[in-house]
Amino acid sequence: MERRRTQFVKAVALATALFAAIAVAPFPVPLQAQSQAKTKGIDPALLAKAKAGDREAQRLVGLAYNRGDGVPQDFSQAAVWYRKAAEQGDAEAQFRLACFYSTGLAVPKDSTQYLFWLRKAAEQGYGNAQLMLGLDYGSGQVLPQDDAKAAFWFRKAGEQGNVIAQKYLASFYANGQGVPLDYGQAAVWYRKAAEQNDAESQFVLGGLYYVGLGVSKDYAQAADWYRKAANQGNADAQLQLGGLYMRGEGVPRDEAMGAEWYRKAADQGNVKAQASLGASYFTGLGVPEDDTLAAFWLQKAAEKDDAPAQWNLGYLYESGRGVPQDYVQAAAWYRKAAEKGNVPGQISLGALYASGKGAPQDYTQAIFWFRKAADQGDPNAEHDLGVLYEQGKGVDQDYGQAASWFRKAADQGDERSQFLLGDLYQEGKGVPQNYAEAYFWLSLAASQINGPDQAAVAQSRDDAAAKLTPDELSKAQERAEKWFAEHAKQP
Repeated sequence: MERRRTQFVKAVALATALFAAIAVAPFPVPLQAQSQAKTKGIDPALLAKAKAGDREAQRLVGLAYNRGDGVPQDFSQAAVWYRKAAEQGDAEAQFRLACFYSTGLAVPKDSTQYLFWLRKAAEQGYGNAQLMLGLDYGSGQVLPQDDAKAAFWFRKAGEQGNVIAQKYLASFYANGQGVPLDYGQAAVWYRKAAEQNDAESQFVLGGLYYVGLGVSKDYAQAADWYRKAANQGNADAQLQLGGLYMRGEGVPRDEAMGAEWYRKAADQGNVKAQASLGASYFTGLGVPEDDTLAAFWLQKAAEKDDAPAQWNLGYLYESGRGVPQDYVQAAAWYRKAAEKGNVPGQISLGALYASGKGAPQDYTQAIFWFRKAADQGDPNAEHDLGVLYEQGKGVDQDYGQAASWFRKAADQGDERSQFLLGDLYQEGKGVPQNYAEAYFWLSLAASQINGPDQAAVAQSRDDAAAKLTPDELSKAQERAEKWFAEHAKQP
């Protein structure tokens, strides 16, 4: 809520700046009056009508003085004529006079007078005045903060096609702010603004289609709206469109096109796009594999505090890809990512502490960072914690804790932990000796581990099987088959 309130304050500040711009460079005088005033002063007929009390003529004379169109620019005279028209109920003049009171141009700055004339214009249906009232109620700076009244005025302005009001009302519906939470209505109002070619609304509408909020999930529609915004230079939309091409969602899969959209966004300074483009160069996805360019783009994103980029950059330093190998730099970047809660960064930093590379060997610190990642449910960290408890490094040796962490990782399919947990059951360390349980976990591990360890794991499984009766072995095998069926990887 505080973030949204800050956005309102910024919006009001922007609107105040726009008020000043309106006061200095207002909407054009109608062409007839403009052509007559260019070199001959104000049209005498127009001036006569204004002096006779015609409110439209009074407003146009005020505009002429406001612009310096045919007469010396004179904001005081503009205010005089705006006031004459405003007092007769001319809504545009009321709004322009409110602008003067808001900015203190030619009249003393006066919030009471500002609100008086602004409300008069809004109540007559003047869209910009309605928008500004909504912003004032939303920010709570000039009026008591009231989201419901803000939404009321945004709706009034939005129904007249005011794009800014449409976006704010859509945001209110999306957040349940001043109106009931309603993603359907949010989509309706974002669409109204998007159809007026507002890039930000096109981007948000694309996001609603992507996740299926307020509209049916539709990747093709998401791509269409993202593209409209991306073609207007919206960097966030360019990033998302790039992702759709990379994954083939709503568009034919085209990794080169995905990388091109990433580049467009990255060139605008979009941090996520810079990180994504760096990852593309690292993997050769959509662009030729190039570790130097990977490091270049990842560095840009990492320096802007993007945690995944910081971890990836740390990996480049650790492995010496695209940059000179430097464990100290690797540890520094891993730490930046880890302190933001990035799981790979936490694991990698823990591993450097365990190995003593880039930092003094410190198993206590390794335990600390592995636990941070394990507490987020990462099986690799759970496995690493189990190993340190089993070995008594950084903590007192504790087979029970080792078994507990191995089980957490094993339940998620980590074959290393399945193997070590099976061994603990076979030896009765930290858990009651149980050959059926040992066989179950060793069987799972043997089916997944390849390479030089495969034979040793298979031998352990067979050793456990030899301790079981035929009935016990059959039940353990059925249990393993059921586990594989339940954990079959989806295509």
